[in-house]
Amino acid sequence: MKIEQLHQLFLECQSACTDTRKIKIDDMFFALKGDNFNGNTYAEQAIQNGAKYCIVDETEFNTSTQTILVNDVLETLQALATFHRIFLNIPIIALTGSNGKTTTKELINAVLSQKYITTATVGNLNNHIGVPLTLLSMTKNTEIGIVEMGANHQKEIEFLCSIAKPDYGYITNFGKAHLEGFGSVEGVIKGKTELYNFLIENNKTIFVNGNDVIQMEKSKHANTFSFGNNANFNIKIEFIEAQPNVKVRYNNLIIESHLIGEYNFNNIAAAVCIGHYFKVEDSSIKTAIEAYIPNNNRSQVLTKGSNKIILDAYNANPTSMQAALLNFEKLNDTNKIAFLGDMFELGQDAEVEHQNIINLIENLNFQAVLIGENFNKTTINSNKVSIFKNFDAFKNEFDTSKLTNHTLLIKGSRGMAMERILEML
Repeated sequence: MKIEQLHQLFLECQSACTDTRKIKIDDMFFALKGDNFNGNTYAEQAIQNGAKYCIVDETEFNTSTQTILVNDVLETLQALATFHRIFLNIPIIALTGSNGKTTTKELINAVLSQKYITTATVGNLNNHIGVPLTLLSMTKNTEIGIVEMGANHQKEIEFLCSIAKPDYGYITNFGKAHLEGFGSVEGVIKGKTELYNFLIENNKTIFVNGNDVIQMEKSKHANTFSFGNNANFNIKIEFIEAQPNVKVRYNNLIIESHLIGEYNFNNIAAAVCIGHYFKVEDSSIKTAIEAYIPNNNRSQVLTKGSNKIILDAYNANPTSMQAALLNFEKLNDTNKIAFLGDMFELGQDAEVEHQNIINLIENLNFQAVLIGENFNKTTINSNKVSIFKNFDAFKNEFDTSKLTNHTLLIKGSRGMAMERILEML
């Protein structure tokens, strides 16, 4: 079946789905394969659950008028997403970077939603499957699409751009993330700037943080719209303070966010800049950012009993960990403890990067509890640091009943699931 014909069938459906447990009536089910599953075997169940059509790539499962046999389900999903994106012909903003992608995406979506009907990546569905699903979630009513792109190897962003064909792009930053796949920070920069390369080659527009030297250098041959804290850029956005939450000044407006940490300034500024570019009213930009409440373990501020908790446990890498710790140091609170879990996907740099975090902590003014095999291999020279080999050891040996009237930072890579500490308080 040609992609044009498949797209006509897709337009009869409510949405695309790859999980029979989440199917809605009249969805199109894509029978993807993984290391431990074969979606083809769920085709019949998908139909029973309400799917209008099922896309399969094994002949034995092409058993009804509702199943459609293709050569490769994943490739078909990606090709259909690109066809649908071209069919809709709406502005697509692509977003990548080492840290802050999802928060920035949510802020941009909040701002643009003040004026437009937007569709944005849900959660962090930002890979070779998530990006197509995001594109296919866009409808004829969508006026602007916002697509988050993640990567841990070279050429991944390039491939995602070939699917989404963005008109605009923004890179949050370049940091020590996914070093195992990228090889080095230089590899990270090369991989992330694949977004810039696509936009430059296609004469599209890049949003640039004018305070970021790397962004300025890598986008110098592009159509750009920049923001920064002085008048040299298209739009001036100034950082005011980060205590207790980040405040910025824009066009004589003071915007008071619910986000903690000076590192969130650029995330807010990018949303302001993009809102300004798309002619969202200043007052609406302020309203959107001030109404945004962080969630899903990202920069959340919680209270449990007498303790204040900064829950930033969705993920971690050396760059984001350092930023979180330096922000934690600046808090005026007393009785501060940082609970940190291992950082993953660092490859041969894992040992030195975890030791760097230890060295940083030993020069800061708070206690730290470190959990994980990587931290367990480090050397400590201070009694302000405690280390547990894994979470079970921590749970069995650490007495959380002593934590009263404390301010706690909780951060670690996703695989560490550091939010489990909340259950112990």
